[in-house]
Amino acid sequence: MKKIAIACDHAGFEYKEYLKQQLSDQYELQDFGTYSTASVDYPDFVHPAARSVENGENELGILICGSGQGVQLTANKHQKIRCALCWMPEIASLSREHNNCNMVALPARFIAKELALEVVKKFLETPFEGGRHQNRVDKIGCI
Repeated sequence: MKKIAIACDHAGFEYKEYLKQQLSDQYELQDFGTYSTASVDYPDFVHPAARSVENGENELGILICGSGQGVQLTANKHQKIRCALCWMPEIASLSREHNNCNMVALPARFIAKELALEVVKKFLETPFEGGRHQNRVDKIGCI
């Protein structure tokens, strides 16, 4: 069973809980918080989740905030993280196939929960194509 990190801020809390409920029978989910709708600072939850993917504790990660931007920007500060902001399944698929993204960011205020689930499922189920894309992925990180 794939191990997946999941984290959110207050705007993403309800989506996180919904996704956990929908995915828990297929994936081992490690919840990094937040644990309510009380206002919080998303980096406090994103950094630990990103570190867990970076160090191999979790294979992939799911992040949720109002726009998806804050969590994505924070995760991408980690050298070994490639986090894609996705709002449709096709973008999630391409982020895995071509960019080998290991975290997905969702905009809770702009997509329905059901669509968020479709996006996440596509992200988690799509493998990296490798080949010609590997050379590009190798050039993403800063030296």
